[in-house]
Amino acid sequence: MGFLKGKTALITGAGYVALKNGGCGAIGYGIATAYAKEGANLVITGRNVKKLTDAKEELEKLYGIKVLPVAADISAGSDNEATAQNVVKRAIEEFGSIHVLINNAQASASGVTLADHTTEQFDLALYSGLYSTFYYMKACYPHLVKTKGSVINFASGAGLFGNFGQCSYAAAKEGIRGLSRVAATEWGKDGVNVNVICPLAWTSQLEKFEEEYPEAFKQNVQMPPMGHFGDSELEIGRVCVQLASPDFKYMTGETITLEGGLGLRP
Repeated sequence: MGFLKGKTALITGAGYVALKNGGCGAIGYGIATAYAKEGANLVITGRNVKKLTDAKEELEKLYGIKVLPVAADISAGSDNEATAQNVVKRAIEEFGSIHVLINNAQASASGVTLADHTTEQFDLALYSGLYSTFYYMKACYPHLVKTKGSVINFASGAGLFGNFGQCSYAAAKEGIRGLSRVAATEWGKDGVNVNVICPLAWTSQLEKFEEEYPEAFKQNVQMPPMGHFGDSELEIGRVCVQLASPDFKYMTGETITLEGGLGLRP
């Protein structure tokens, strides 16, 4: 434990969220918790200031690390490149370097069919996910080169399998997968490794999805062969910690898939 002490991780979409049973209710917060346990200082972003503040208070109190919360929203009609650059600027001012970028943030109108999708709903998914990943990668790149750092992006089975009612979400996630592969090709020579995770974890969003769109939930969300959904911290967050390890540098450009098990593929 503690092998990330003194390092800095920037995690998008990492505000505090709890499940109905009190457990960790969001992948971003699960990742932040896993990194905090290893001693990393954190820069966390999101649209909800209270969730960011709650995450800062909880993580600093429990693990003795420093957390810089920065409210940021990548959305249609905004100067999104400036938004990402400001987050990175503040991270460097606070901690001096960035070792890991984790692009977790994503919003979407899941459960709405392609024929019923509006342009605004499509933009929501693409800007919060694909464009956010693009702008943060560009802004962090010079700093990741200096630290020989890591980028961890998030795709989804929705794009791999064509999930019902998730057209914009799937489009954003497939875009992120393609973007990540190109970055791995271009940045490998700089010592920056880039990986993609396709997670299946039980979150507050899945709880809400099941309540609001039960039919779409039944069609899209299947119990993994292991008999339980992933834990945001223990199974998703710990994989993200491992991908920040120097021992995993050889994995540049590969895809990590957490859909009922862990598999690697080129």
